[in-house]
Amino acid sequence: MMMVIRHLLSIAALPFVVAVLVPRWLATTNNIPLKLGTTVAGILAQGAGLLLLAPGLFLFASSLRRFATDGEGTLAPWDPPRRLVVRGPYRYVRNPMISGVLFVLFGEALILLSQPHLMWALIFLGMNVVVIPLVEEPGLRRRFGASYIEYSRHVPRLIPRLRPWEPQTPASGMDSAQ
Repeated sequence: MMMVIRHLLSIAALPFVVAVLVPRWLATTNNIPLKLGTTVAGILAQGAGLLLLAPGLFLFASSLRRFATDGEGTLAPWDPPRRLVVRGPYRYVRNPMISGVLFVLFGEALILLSQPHLMWALIFLGMNVVVIPLVEEPGLRRRFGASYIEYSRHVPRLIPRLRPWEPQTPASGMDSAQ
């Protein structure tokens, strides 16, 4: 039960604010209603937005599950995984949770046909392009050492590989904190 509470708090504090509260505030502040597009291009854009939501939600949910089961932690910086997670979507990209949230944000922008939402998605992308290599990755290198360095040599930061990466052996330390 305590793990569920830890996850709910981290979800409420981070992705819920980014993907729900800020977009809602943008829609309200800019008077952007949810309505069907009036042109073929608008309707196609909205369809593309709906298609982006599915992989976004999948990546987020799958990443969250891996953090809980494999990593024994949450997505929150104050309660991070205790073990290096290199399974599931983490075999393709080092930051699938951020990728999932980005899919959702760009999907929302297309569904709402909203320039403010597009700007928010781009700002969130830009923040992560800066924060991940400057703040998050040095901490991961300190916490997980050679295991993380080896993992990051094979798995890209934001653009997924086409084939999943397989660690050489489970005994290589990939599944445990150093």
